[in-house]
Parts: sequence; C-alpha cells; structure tokens
Amino acid sequence: MVEAGIRDGGVAVVIPALNEALRIREVVEHTLRHCRWVIVVDDGSDDGTGACLDGLPVTRLRHPQRRGKGAALRTGFAEALARGARGVLTLDGDGQHDPADLPRLLEAADRHPHCIVIGARLRQRAAAPVHRRLANAFGDWGVAWAAGHRIADTQSGQRYYPAEVIALDDVPGEDYVYEAQLLISAARRLGVRCVSVPVETRYRGRDGGPLRRSHFRPLRDLYRITSHVVRQVLAHGDVWSEYRRVRAQAPRLDSGT
Repeated sequence: MVEAGIRDGGVAVVIPALNEALRIREVVEHTLRHCRWVIVVDDGSDDGTGACLDGLPVTRLRHPQRRGKGAALRTGFAEALARGARGVLTLDGDGQHDPADLPRLLEAADRHPHCIVIGARLRQRAAAPVHRRLANAFGDWGVAWAAGHRIADTQSGQRYYPAEVIALDDVPGEDYVYEAQLLISAARRLGVRCVSVPVETRYRGRDGGPLRRSHFRPLRDLYRITSHVVRQVLAHGDVWSEYRRVRAQAPRLDSGT
C-alpha cells in the first residue's frame, strides 16, 4: 500500500465505517478507480462491514468497540502520516458521496495549496430533507464564526486535508464535533482556510436502492456542535465585531478551470 500511495502522489483516502455492510464494498471499489491508497477504519461494526472488503487492496484498521467518527478519523490520519502521506481525502462509507468527485478535490487542492478542500453539497441542495438543510445552514453559521471565515457546507465529510492539518495534536471534540473543530483549529492555529468544490449529494445508491439511515442526528449532534462552537467563539473574544467581519465575507468556492 505504501507504493500505491507514492503513485497517487502520497494522498490517502480515509473512510471511517460504522455498520456500513450495505454499501461499503461499492464505495471502496469506486474509490479505488480514482485513488489506489485507501484506508478503511472499521469503528467497531457488528454487521460484517470488515468482511465485505475481503479481496480488495485496501488497508483495514479496526476499533474493537465503537469510539466515534472523530476517533476513526484520528486512527486513519495517524496511519496515513506514518506512511508519509502529504495529504488525506475523506469520505463516508454509506454511499452518499460520489468517489468520482475525489479527483476534483485534488485538482482544487493543487490550485489552493495549504487549504482544506470541502466537497460542498451545493448542487441540487433543494432535494435534501428540510431538517438536513436547516441543520447544515445553522452549523455553517456557527463554525464560520469560530473559524473566522465563511465556509460552504461545514458538515460535509468529503474533504481534502493537507498533512499539516491532520498532524495537529490536541484537537478537542468527538464524533461530528471533531470534524467541525478541525476546521476551526486549522484556521486559528495554522492560518489554513477552506475552499469548497460544489458536488452533488446522493440519497440513493447507484443501483437505485436506499442508503443506510444517517448516523447524524440533527437535534443531538447539532446541539453538541453548536455548544462546542459557542465556547470557541467566546474564548476567542471580540464576539460581535468578529461576527460582523465574518458575515461580510463570501465562502471561497472553486468550480474548476
């Protein structure tokens, strides 16, 4: 797998997976068409997720019990860094993200060095469930305030992180809070900003079948993210002047050349 990573320019794809037996093989097979270095972190699944990957040329890591998405990402990042990755792509294992968009994220990363690139679910956004759209909009507002710059779709799990970001230590937060905090910590501690690439979100599989129910629970997880982010905002200070400054910006988008 190290040689595959070198051929791919040292970029690994990290896929956190919790009970993804329904779609994980399909996701990984399509991902391998675009990047040969794939790391799947099985976060204590009990539905045979790991066995679904038998025969595929991927690195499989497993937590003996569920530790949350944040811990799964940390495990995948540590593996990628130990093997010399210059950056990491992430996507979820439920099939919502299209692996065909990964090369577009890498191309945007080349145009915007030292930036986090987010696959922002801006295309056909009206097709998303109303509660998901509201949760995403509220999350975008809070995380942007804490990070100090506007970000399109702070909740998307399809991203590119440069090595300096995934190497950050002492990034607090678990589950989905960790993904939000990583954007904040990268901005505040490294001066790393976010660039968003518009992508579509899939709510059904390639075969027309359903995806598994999302692990994201809008009320529970949005509360956790919001309360965590509010503490970050208050700790930073200059709350209202910072809010006005951030709101005056526009999210940075890259639609390709």
